[in-house]
Amino acid sequence: MSTKPLYLDHAATTPLLPAARDAWLEGAAIWANPSSPHRQGRAARAALEEARARIAQLLGWTGEVVFTSGASEALALAIGRSKKPLRAVSPVEHEAVLRHAGDARRLPVDASGHVDADSAGGDGLVAVQQVNSETGVIQPLDGIAVKLRESGGILLADCAQAAGKLSLPDADLIALAAHKFGGPIGIGALLVRDWALLEPVGGQERGYRAGTENLPGVLAMAAALDAGCDWMGEAARLRGKLEAGIVAAGGEVIAADAKRSPTIGGYRMPGKSSAAQLIRFDAMGIAVSAGSACSSGSLRTSHVLSAMGLDDKAASEVIRVSIGRETQEADIDRFLDAWREIAGKQAVE
Repeated sequence: MSTKPLYLDHAATTPLLPAARDAWLEGAAIWANPSSPHRQGRAARAALEEARARIAQLLGWTGEVVFTSGASEALALAIGRSKKPLRAVSPVEHEAVLRHAGDARRLPVDASGHVDADSAGGDGLVAVQQVNSETGVIQPLDGIAVKLRESGGILLADCAQAAGKLSLPDADLIALAAHKFGGPIGIGALLVRDWALLEPVGGQERGYRAGTENLPGVLAMAAALDAGCDWMGEAARLRGKLEAGIVAAGGEVIAADAKRSPTIGGYRMPGKSSAAQLIRFDAMGIAVSAGSACSSGSLRTSHVLSAMGLDDKAASEVIRVSIGRETQEADIDRFLDAWREIAGKQAVE
């Protein structure tokens, strides 16, 4: 089998789009601090604010946009500066949320990883992701938002795996990262429904995030969003073919009946550990992962799969495959050939 590189780990990070690269270089040519009062600084500020408005428009967001270094910082900022304390989180959140969760209540989830919307009510901040980074499961955030607003709470949504691909939820605070949708690493945003939700910290970004603004990154993020998400239908078709092939070869689709992002799937190969699978796939030139990128290197049992009720053995046999804009049907065929070889299954003629 070919060992030519095949990248199916787009949920970890996806390639920089040419338009985003060009925009980054454009921003680098405007080499001035946007906070400086001189002519060059004012030009940089104008470009920054134009991009801020453009990003909000492209995302369909009517609130404020605070630029950060990525989704992890945006989540930390939201939790750390919220005027209401973090009261509850879903147990399937990314580590970027859970590391700040402390004693916050863990909301119950079902076997598909869906949060029970009725359990999310109450005064305080509640953090629930839009799309799970390991399974692709989409949470019922609109229903959760309604429950929270009825009881005086606010919703923080980690939309790192959804922004630029799916419509954003009706949340109060939203975190996103540009490198998940074709922008550069090192730039993201916290979307804020109302400044009154946060305590200011001083410095840049209207006093809500200190540090010189990353103008090249901001321009590149806007360009990546402008590329649109018209490839989602093709991603859904490719994932359908992928999953039909995996099931036919004796594999299991995690949360198969749940509403899921077309770009992310978790798949179990019974009898083969995730570690063994990753080694074999890598030797064949195929990049996939086990869990989210922050934890796949350690190959710990996934807290996401455990919360969904999988036992340690089953959870240890799951890998993640994530599709990107560049993924072709031939890539899916090649992956399925590799899956069958590793699983010891023959293709069905």
